[in-house]
Amino acid sequence: MAPITIRSVLISESVDPRCRAVLEENGIRVTERPNMKTEELMAEIQNYDGLVVRSATKVTADIINATDNLKIIGRAGTGVDNVDVDAATKKGVIVMNTPSGNTISAAELTCIMLMNLSRNVPQATMSMKQGNWDRKKFMGSELFGKVLGIVGLGRIGKEVASRMQSFGMKTIGYDPITPPEVSASWGVEQMSLEKLWPQCDYITVHTPLMPSTVGLLSDETFALCKRGVKVVNCARGGIIDEAALLRALESGQCGGAGLDVFVEEPPKDRSLVNHPNVISCPHLGASTKEAQARCGEDIALQIVDMVKGKNLIGAVNAQVLASTFSQESHQLIKLGEAVGAVLQSCSASPKAPWSHVQITTQGDSMKTSTGFMTSAVLVGLLDGESGCCPNLINVLSLAKECGIMVNQSHSASNVAAEGLCQVEVGVNGCSYKAIGSVRGGVPVLLELSDSVFRQPVTLNGNLLFFKASADPQLLTSVIGLLAAEGVEVESFSGPADRAGDLWYCVGMSSLIKDLNALKPVVKHAAQLSI
Repeated sequence: MAPITIRSVLISESVDPRCRAVLEENGIRVTERPNMKTEELMAEIQNYDGLVVRSATKVTADIINATDNLKIIGRAGTGVDNVDVDAATKKGVIVMNTPSGNTISAAELTCIMLMNLSRNVPQATMSMKQGNWDRKKFMGSELFGKVLGIVGLGRIGKEVASRMQSFGMKTIGYDPITPPEVSASWGVEQMSLEKLWPQCDYITVHTPLMPSTVGLLSDETFALCKRGVKVVNCARGGIIDEAALLRALESGQCGGAGLDVFVEEPPKDRSLVNHPNVISCPHLGASTKEAQARCGEDIALQIVDMVKGKNLIGAVNAQVLASTFSQESHQLIKLGEAVGAVLQSCSASPKAPWSHVQITTQGDSMKTSTGFMTSAVLVGLLDGESGCCPNLINVLSLAKECGIMVNQSHSASNVAAEGLCQVEVGVNGCSYKAIGSVRGGVPVLLELSDSVFRQPVTLNGNLLFFKASADPQLLTSVIGLLAAEGVEVESFSGPADRAGDLWYCVGMSSLIKDLNALKPVVKHAAQLSI
């Protein structure tokens, strides 16, 4: 992966001491300042490369935009509801969570809720504490032989299934991502939600909160369920429509609910909490010593692995980086950025927005690199444009904001086109094309707008590209003008063809102060440092 330097991290909440220890053991300076107000965090965050939070800190767009130094926000837990992921992505900040840190704790709490719903243990306990002995009042039912519907078959859903199967429950489920054959291998039969609802004696939800899952259990859903169905939500408040749940409880359509999460936390409306058929907790899914220790250590290890270029786990908005953990990918990223920078210099005079960018990778060696190559090219193309600070994380959204139509494709291998990256950009009704590759571990430019270089241009150092007609005196004249500007020529690449206006490239000791000095001998000139 392209190097990301993290020198300092701010921890804004109480996390396990292992988090700080792991970071410091790897040379990262750590400051712990829990319970800061928003204004304090906005002022403090400017001094750090990374921020580690749990669920209490609300990392808003204002906080993210208050600094240009922040590179990563680490959430010591599974969800990222308290982080403005869109704002972070736009800013080019990685948002990372610990996807497996609290899996066991959340799954166990779900199972506890299911067992307590079946036997009314919390209600019986409270009755006993009040001095009562009401054996008949708390008649329960066995879990054995009952049907458990699991909506969301990720890590937690899987663990719930395996535990409840040991009680003799039949487990069915729904998940739009997990393949049915995978869930079948651990004993869960997948089906549509329409088929699932009427079969369930118990339902538990384990999905993220997103537009498609808000109100997943609603008046319409409850009407499709068995009368007396019991439901559990240890995932996110809002997946079960709280008003619909209360109506179902009052009518008896729902026989009981176990709730660890609410739309508003803590809930001001206590109707559900106070209902006799509801057992509830104050969001305790991850509140075990083991989960907190695991999440704190996991987020630190994930940050360290990312910085060292070993692996990328838990990044919710930087999937493009996942396939960049090799020396070959580093070289390809440099190639993409360099080709983009060349096209920016050679096509953006006068300045005008690009209408489209087409990136095509060619050859088997480039088959898995099209995604990050596209982002790398756009980084080089947009760098410095209108105050843009592009990186691999935010550049696609920046291009969209600029109205650039981006297309990417890959073509099969052939001997002549093995390991090539071809980029075509449109600007002011004109089209510019560049073809590059990596040769001997070094990015090179092979072609620029139909000018095929006789000697590939090494994309490094100070480069002058100029367009001119072939002339025996051309190189001599250019060298003379450069010398007059105090610039030495270090390399030269000319086109193989000799007809028409073609592109040339000169490697220089330094950039020219004034490109207009070349006007007497060239038709167009551009320079850049790579």
